[in-house]
Amino acid sequence: MNRIDLDGRHAVVTGGAQGIGRAIVERFLESGASVSLWDRDRAVLEATTGALADRGWVAAQVVDVTDLAAVEEATARTVGALGDIDILIANAGIAGPTAPLWEYPVEAWRAVIDIDLTGVFHCCRAVVPGMIERNYGRIVCTASVAGKEGNPNASAYGAAKAGVIALTKSLGKELAQYDIAVNCITPAAAETRILEQVTEEFVAFMRSKIPRGRFVEVEEIAAMVAWLASAENSFTTGAVFDLSGGRATY
Repeated sequence: MNRIDLDGRHAVVTGGAQGIGRAIVERFLESGASVSLWDRDRAVLEATTGALADRGWVAAQVVDVTDLAAVEEATARTVGALGDIDILIANAGIAGPTAPLWEYPVEAWRAVIDIDLTGVFHCCRAVVPGMIERNYGRIVCTASVAGKEGNPNASAYGAAKAGVIALTKSLGKELAQYDIAVNCITPAAAETRILEQVTEEFVAFMRSKIPRGRFVEVEEIAAMVAWLASAENSFTTGAVFDLSGGRATY
């Protein structure tokens, strides 16, 4: 593993207690960053923070990213503890159920859009002003290859992740005059708890779409995110980084 230089940087990782988020947190700690984990699952959050306590400066906040007031409060507390937020990884998300659009539960649609897309908006809205004030920041949003291609029976998830891609491109342009990079990643499925939300048939379908013949490993995602979150990424912004194992065609 090559060590990305994040020495002295302060990061927030949403959905940081497990899966992709936890892998990113671990990579950041190994790279010298201090990290605040934001997650809505208190039990898992406390367990993860305890497990990582000896690996660097790590803290935790129970945050529902669909609640703007809660996100703003968490931002203020994090700034109070760290002094600033240099890096935002807007990663929290859910898959939602699998069903054709005309049968898709309305409340499930709202929940997926609220967490996967509006949650990204809330976090960026709260954190960006401080980055502008300091003329420095790195934002990485977790989208999905589903946001490029769509998956049958997962219209809410695909729509939300397509929205994250567009949000990334818009915000990247808005902040291009500052030393603030805004990019997103579009991974194929990883074997995390999010797969528990969908059927075995859907999991098999997603695996069959990947030319490499396997799911992406969370450590592979974390490796790409670490570079995107570093000062070395000083030019690229508003871009989409593929982690689809050859599935994506653009």
